[in-house]
Amino acid sequence: MFKFATWVLFLLIGHHVWGQQKIIPQQIQAKMQWFEDAKLGIFIHQGIYSVNGIDESWSFHNRLILHSDYMKQLNGFTMSKYKPAEWADLIKNSGAKYAVITTKHHDGVALYHSRLSRLNTVDTTAAGKDIIQPLFQELRHRKIKCGTYYSLIDWTHWDYPGFLKDSAKYIIKQEPERWKRFLTFYQGQIQEINKQFKPDLWWFDGDWEHSADEWQAESVRNQILAMNPNAIINGRLSGYGDYETPEQNFPVSRPPYPWWELCMTSNDHWGYQADSNWKTPEELIRIFADVISNGGNLLLDMGPKADGIIPEQQKYLLNELGTWIRRYEEAIYSTKAGLPRVIFMAQVPFQKIR
Repeated sequence: MFKFATWVLFLLIGHHVWGQQKIIPQQIQAKMQWFEDAKLGIFIHQGIYSVNGIDESWSFHNRLILHSDYMKQLNGFTMSKYKPAEWADLIKNSGAKYAVITTKHHDGVALYHSRLSRLNTVDTTAAGKDIIQPLFQELRHRKIKCGTYYSLIDWTHWDYPGFLKDSAKYIIKQEPERWKRFLTFYQGQIQEINKQFKPDLWWFDGDWEHSADEWQAESVRNQILAMNPNAIINGRLSGYGDYETPEQNFPVSRPPYPWWELCMTSNDHWGYQADSNWKTPEELIRIFADVISNGGNLLLDMGPKADGIIPEQQKYLLNELGTWIRRYEEAIYSTKAGLPRVIFMAQVPFQKIR
């Protein structure tokens, strides 16, 4: 006598879309449309750290170099071969629809002419010029959206409670006036950037050191949107952003947000370093395909040299990616996420003999 039993187990690894749990205002849906359609952006980490080819800001924070020696790089940051049109051409040829460039990293050095601090590329570097405006002009001429990276942290500013020249640190509640001065400073720089460059996207960083209330994050968001209601803000404004941006590693499962972006280096570093561990075009294409099939964007980084030259390996990688995208662009831009992954676990029929 034979008995047959068959069990089939379907395990669905899916997610609940954020939009199913919370109604998204129509205005946000509308302003996010270009971002959702774009699929690829280029992240540009440029700053004085490219002079010595060391970690941006973290090198002095982690005591790998003295803060004073780090700041000596101001004298070597020439941007003498900076050609914004060539940068913009490369970005366009990569297939990217938006670009994000550092306007100020944690070291406090602004890449534009800030009136609130002389620590900027016009007043205190060998370059003696604004890096941002010429690039934005070229990008917009090519119909590429423009984003600004801005660090809430400023490890060089005297009024920031993490000042490292003498390792001094103060508690905000004990010195409220000092913190108030810093809030006025950093929010003033945000207003400068908003007025001068009118970013399509704000890419904040460094919010982990303080709470949303301490940063006055809701107020910052409202200030930005009051000047430009269509500005998109990333999720690193202590919960007051429009989308999430995981870093370096692809999430284990599809992120449960309506909009998300994976930011990733082309090699092992964000800013320029003598790094030979470059991703191959094949690796990058696989990553990109995973991202867009899961409804996200890829924000791929490049780090120019201190004179403004983009490394040849970087050019090769972006050009190869662009060639592949142009071949399959109908399946890339303006697409939706694929179906959630389904894993079938089946136990085959077995027989039992009596």
